[in-house]
Amino acid sequence: MIIHSAEFIVSNTDPSRCPEPVKREFAFIGRSNVGKSSLINLLVNRKSLAKTSSTPGKTQTINHFLINEDWYLVDLPGYGYASITRSKHRSWGSMIETYLKKRTNLLTTFVLLDPRLEPQKIDLEFIQWMGDQRLSFSLVFTKADKLSKNQLMASRKKWEKTLEDTWSELPPIFITSAEEHKGKEELLAYIKSLLTSD
Repeated sequence: MIIHSAEFIVSNTDPSRCPEPVKREFAFIGRSNVGKSSLINLLVNRKSLAKTSSTPGKTQTINHFLINEDWYLVDLPGYGYASITRSKHRSWGSMIETYLKKRTNLLTTFVLLDPRLEPQKIDLEFIQWMGDQRLSFSLVFTKADKLSKNQLMASRKKWEKTLEDTWSELPPIFITSAEEHKGKEELLAYIKSLLTSD
């Protein structure tokens, strides 16, 4: 897939005020500082469409970008810094939960992970929540350039082994690096496949 145009449309904290659900969309989410903005900018061939920052939790809103005048790319707040409340289970913040559960035109969500770290509890809990809600998602390892090929393979295997304890079938997994432009074509090809099969 070739990205011809990428346009910022709206940023808000109320899922009900998102654009009318007439165009299909893909959401990106992950813990803060996982490299989400850099990956989005890589995918759309823009240096600063999504704002990058060294400050954790910079993205606090649901941000819609119109791609090729055909579909939306949605930048979601990092769930590590979302408005989290604790009761018997972890809530991912009413804004994120409402968007993910109610957005009828959302084809899938890309959950970004840092392969340099051991599988983090908050990531595993969010992935489990997605599964419990029967929401489509894929896993995306970012910052692959920070590890050697062997280290990256070991990290992926550890994640797969961890997930296989509770999942009978693993979601699609992508390896990316904004620094090395790695994984861009694979992600865009996957998005295209979902657009054409929908």
